[in-house]
Amino acid sequence: MKKVQVVVIGAGVVGMSTAVCIVESLPSCTVTVLAEKFSPDTTSDVAAGILLPKEIQGVPLERQRRWFKGTFDHLLAITESPQTSEAGVFMSSGYQIFKEVPRNTKPYWADIVFGFRIMTDREMKRFPNYKFGQAITTLKCESLRYLPWLEKRFTKAGGQMKQEKVTDLQQLAQSYDVIVNCSGLGSRSLVGDEQVYPVRGQILKVHAPWLKNFIRDADGNTYIYPGIDYVTLGGTQQANDWCLEVDKDDSKGIVERCSKLVPALRTAQVLGEKVGLRPGRSKLRLEREWLQVQERQVPLVHNYGHASWGISLSWGTALEAMDLVRRILHEKPPHARL
Repeated sequence: MKKVQVVVIGAGVVGMSTAVCIVESLPSCTVTVLAEKFSPDTTSDVAAGILLPKEIQGVPLERQRRWFKGTFDHLLAITESPQTSEAGVFMSSGYQIFKEVPRNTKPYWADIVFGFRIMTDREMKRFPNYKFGQAITTLKCESLRYLPWLEKRFTKAGGQMKQEKVTDLQQLAQSYDVIVNCSGLGSRSLVGDEQVYPVRGQILKVHAPWLKNFIRDADGNTYIYPGIDYVTLGGTQQANDWCLEVDKDDSKGIVERCSKLVPALRTAQVLGEKVGLRPGRSKLRLEREWLQVQERQVPLVHNYGHASWGISLSWGTALEAMDLVRRILHEKPPHARL
């Protein structure tokens, strides 16, 4: 029986997760990943990788919960396996602090992470400029390890990876039966989605091995995330900024803000600075449509627009995208338009 040829566009954490889900779950498919860039050169490689999602307006909370829980459970299973070090996934405890008390003090993901609780008055004294805080044990996923691990898992399951910039879906449809678009910011030009825009993020990697607990300002502009080999300091959220060059003023501002939370960081050795362009969108796009290619209708599944929550939602959205592909395999395409 002839296998269904599936192509996944994009090799960031969303693309590779989706490709792995399809190749491992749908034996009737052969899966190829096409991408202009692979790790360590993707936007995902810049991500700090802490699992702390934010509520996405316009998406049912139950669906968001399913995405986050799917990701959390998948990564948690890795931490309980011998592969946790190679995959770069581990538990991380710390604080998320707020300058004002939020409308919802208990987010939808509170019972998915471990040990979620409101911070005590004594704990809050460490952060005099903040009025409210949450203590959390969650997971951290370091993309520079995790993406190569996913690639290895993908090829072991029979998947193929090809470095190629995709610019024309019509042309691609000549060679594949199903197209899965995980091109992130690239979807702006690839499928003409003007709702997608860059959100520039800059981070610093510093040597601070004594630091064990993360601290995150809930506004997303200041965070300190201890990792395996370095501590990530951030960040910026600059909408519609396409600049990939490191900005020294941004770096100075990041160190200044982080040092107010942990003064000893002021003298920490800087190991590196990185910039990535997150795929911003009013809400994540995860759906399918049919692409008209001459007399054929080719199924096209979209999974992009994760903004800052790519790693936090990656596996859960990949599972849903895989399920869309599974359903497509049992459907007849609509009649071609004349």
